[in-house]
Amino acid sequence: MGFYARKSIKAGPFRFNLSKSGLGVSAGVPGFRVGAGPRGNYVHLGAGGVYYRTTLGPGGAGSRRVSEAPADFRGSTLLLEDVTGASVQDLAPTGGGDVVEQLNLAASRASLGWPVLIAVFLIGAITMPFGLAVWALGVPLVWWLFLRDRARRTVVVFYDVNDRDAEWFEAMTASAGNLSTAQGIWRVLESGQISTTHQHKTNAGAGSLVGRTPAKVHFKGPKQLATNVVVPTIEAGKTSLHFLPDRVLVRENKKFTDIAYSELLSSASDRRFIESPGKVPSDARLVGETWQYVNVKGGPDRRYANNPRLPIMLYSEILLRSRSGFNWELQVSIVPQGNHFAQMLDYRRTM
Repeated sequence: MGFYARKSIKAGPFRFNLSKSGLGVSAGVPGFRVGAGPRGNYVHLGAGGVYYRTTLGPGGAGSRRVSEAPADFRGSTLLLEDVTGASVQDLAPTGGGDVVEQLNLAASRASLGWPVLIAVFLIGAITMPFGLAVWALGVPLVWWLFLRDRARRTVVVFYDVNDRDAEWFEAMTASAGNLSTAQGIWRVLESGQISTTHQHKTNAGAGSLVGRTPAKVHFKGPKQLATNVVVPTIEAGKTSLHFLPDRVLVRENKKFTDIAYSELLSSASDRRFIESPGKVPSDARLVGETWQYVNVKGGPDRRYANNPRLPIMLYSEILLRSRSGFNWELQVSIVPQGNHFAQMLDYRRTM
């Protein structure tokens, strides 16, 4: 997956075009379009080699309406602590500009298309045969409202990335592409340390337990964002990270914040992990085995007739943190891919 930058972005009935003279916007249908040129309503921000121009729907930037179960061994009664860090609402944006504010505004806007569609259908149904005329007149209106909704709920961001920033973003995007091929990617949500001999013996000899949820890597970006660059994304449940040229967008449900790369602390290490039977990614490395119940010496506890063998796998553990309380812990089944992606992010912080 290579880095690329489009010159045109479509959001609802509007098309945004980037040229050497600036940002233009047009709207209409084939054969008839109206628009505004480089002196139109838009915002230009940037520093260091990363620049963007942005606008929000037809109003422009000036519009301001205001586990998985435990995985080191499952079935334990050990109390696990949340390790997901501060919520999006508690994390102040550090990326600069008003992109986060615009994304939150776009995500909060209600859709008019669906209510009007339902109303037109019902009115048409109860006024037959005149309802056919109602439907005929209502279809263009509903179509336009859906396009308008899409535009009002979309933030358009143009990036002009050059020099070292472009080289890094291309390399990071390629690393994310390699990461996406891993058969196993998880976000760790909670963890707890084994503290007693009984816990150790009944939890496969593990030193700690974690609760995790499956994650995936893709390049779609948040649906509220239309941009001219590919957006490497890590998504886990209702949360996601979106890696842009100048910042990391953090999404939780319909709320956004961002973290500047200079604030992002990234590291990776190899971790031995006890898996459940039948759930081992084929691209992971098997480094040993244990049993569901073990004795004090680490061998199988023969008091249990049903004591299955459990594989011990080697994963890459990625830690993404910030001093403000942001915390994501990831496990990746392919160690080199996971470690390399973390190294790319750490390199960006030091640029």
